[in-house]
Amino acid sequence: MPEDESLGALVAQASHHISTLVRSEIELAKAELKFDAKRVGMAAGLFGAAAFIGHLCLILASFAIAYALVAVGLATWLAFTIVTVFYLLMAGLLVLVGYRRLKGLTGMKRTRRSLRGLAGPEEAEEELPERIPAPTTPRSEAPAPPPYTGPTAGQVGAHRESVSDAG
Repeated sequence: MPEDESLGALVAQASHHISTLVRSEIELAKAELKFDAKRVGMAAGLFGAAAFIGHLCLILASFAIAYALVAVGLATWLAFTIVTVFYLLMAGLLVLVGYRRLKGLTGMKRTRRSLRGLAGPEEAEEELPERIPAPTTPRSEAPAPPPYTGPTAGQVGAHRESVSDAG
């Protein structure tokens, strides 16, 4: 009877049931992952075959365009040169667009700033870059104030005890 069992026996049973459940869940996850991996592999192979066939079609279409230009009356070398230059311009345009997209990357500036803020006050002070003084203009009458060297907002309350430690 369950009420006659000791607390230790109940804990042992619960531990056994939890470990069995965890093992079963891991086996289920492995089986699902294996099934999904097979499907992803098959889909990748099909996409690769489609890309190869599309590339062959592009080559054949390029020849068709070049020979159509020959039929219009252009010299063969000129027709193939026109098609080649067109593809070179398209490739250059794609490179330019790709370069501009990469140029806009920020290098995770906000994440680095956030992680730097998580470091302790000593580490945060060491990682701060040196301040560059502002350039002075010859027309300014008043001298520029010195750069602020006081504590940062994160360092102001660093000496205080946390609420959870105070209790």
